[in-house]
Amino acid sequence: MARKKNSSAEVTGPRIRAAAQELFARHGYAAVSMRQIAAEVGVQAGALYLYTPDKQSLLFDMMRDHLAELLDTHAALPECADPMAALEQFTRFHIRFHNARSDSVFIAYMELRNLERANFTRIEAMRRSYEARLQEVLERGRAAGVFDVPDTKLAAFALIAMLTGVNTWFRETGRLSLSHVEDIYWDMVRKSVGG
Repeated sequence: MARKKNSSAEVTGPRIRAAAQELFARHGYAAVSMRQIAAEVGVQAGALYLYTPDKQSLLFDMMRDHLAELLDTHAALPECADPMAALEQFTRFHIRFHNARSDSVFIAYMELRNLERANFTRIEAMRRSYEARLQEVLERGRAAGVFDVPDTKLAAFALIAMLTGVNTWFRETGRLSLSHVEDIYWDMVRKSVGG
């Protein structure tokens, strides 16, 4: 099949992915067809298969790339020896990173149920790797007597859920700036670990 004018892989591939991301975030993965994605991009449905094997691959690639960026960006932060400083850094990083990627975050959390088993296993391993970073900070703080956390794994799950929740309600046009929200959430996180 001949490609339409201006539909080179460098242009069309990212456009397909952007359209799929927007449609998945707006309507849900299960409700979106490859035909809808093609229409959004302005190509014939068959042309999508030049760029992706199927819809499941699109979903998996989006989640994998989002989590890889999350892990890499977090790993590039300066190391904090002090557990309290490390926890504050994690809190502020998580809120900021996720706020800038609301569609990716929605898909990464809400569409897990639509991943095929092998893809789910790979994505879940990446999620656990990120959660383990927070758990390690909490364990260091508990060992140093700075945090009073009886179960660091459970605390890590709870804190990440709380921090990710900012995406469900925060709006740039709202009464609070993102910086102010970070300050408030950091205070709640600090108090929740007994800091």
